[in-house]
Amino acid sequence: MDSLTQIVLGAACGEVALGKKIGNKAMLFGAIGGTIPDLDVLLGNLFYGNEIDQLAFHRGFMHSVVFACIASLVLGFILYELYNSGRRKDTTNLKDWIWLFFLSIFTHPILDSFTPYGTQLFLPFTDYRVAFNNISVADPFYTIPFLLTLIVAMFFKRSNPKRFKWTKAGIYISSTYLLFTIGNKLYMDSVFKKSFEKAEINYTRFSAQPTILNNFLWYSVAETNDRYYATFYSMFDKGDLATYMIPIPKNHDLLDMSHQDLEVLKWFSKDYFTLQKIDSTGQIIYKDLRYPLLKEDDANSSLFSFELVKNGDRWDTKPFQRDFEAGSIWEFIEGIYGRAFRDF
Repeated sequence: MDSLTQIVLGAACGEVALGKKIGNKAMLFGAIGGTIPDLDVLLGNLFYGNEIDQLAFHRGFMHSVVFACIASLVLGFILYELYNSGRRKDTTNLKDWIWLFFLSIFTHPILDSFTPYGTQLFLPFTDYRVAFNNISVADPFYTIPFLLTLIVAMFFKRSNPKRFKWTKAGIYISSTYLLFTIGNKLYMDSVFKKSFEKAEINYTRFSAQPTILNNFLWYSVAETNDRYYATFYSMFDKGDLATYMIPIPKNHDLLDMSHQDLEVLKWFSKDYFTLQKIDSTGQIIYKDLRYPLLKEDDANSSLFSFELVKNGDRWDTKPFQRDFEAGSIWEFIEGIYGRAFRDF
């Protein structure tokens, strides 16, 4: 999920592990631990010049269970040795610090696994991307209540029982909401399944996920032999089916996708992709259809669109300048929530 959410979750883990012993510093170190897996973005930019390589590296090994175990042992030992001196001597132990970093680092990829982006949780044993698709990569309904409870907890002394009660409240509220999103995912899957069948779309598979910043408006894409069908449905819609289907041709024959770099893109998209050729330039645009269209009635408004570029024997990507007016970020957010509550 987004960085703020991971900081909040990491801070709560730090409080659970060491809050009674070191107070707000536990939240600080937990927040640091919660951000560590996402440092793979910086490392990917540092080590790889190819955008496809960077894409594959993110949410890779640094988001795995193995990394969480190794990093917590290393960081726990280092922080224990640095902290356990002077007046702080013997106020904490090595187990406390290992536990703090394990909780804060391990919960990061676990939470990411619920998002559509996917997490290579079991590297190096398999590169399978765990993605349950039940919560958006940024959802204020999860993050804001959690953040507020932690802010309140910070104002109590570490020995005050109310401090831990507020921390637990944040964990319980966010966890309850996460359980709601799981249940909502099961419900939305059933809605989309019935919707595609009602529309007589002979699909081979479909994927569904919430749109950004909420869990009310959902997007789904179904695959047939020669095309995809995209649609939206809000839990507040009056009808019980999604009715407006957007056909999107696959166009997979525009390019030989057997190259290793292009295979990585297909793996990243779970083969939900379409190709588009721009006639004026001949450039090929790769569109990842797992992510919601920016406009409900525009098949060309795919959020994840890349221009494919050949550099020697390697393929690379660069951002595609879309040919539609997306509007400001606030207009986009207003559009999402306006559609979600249209029939409310």
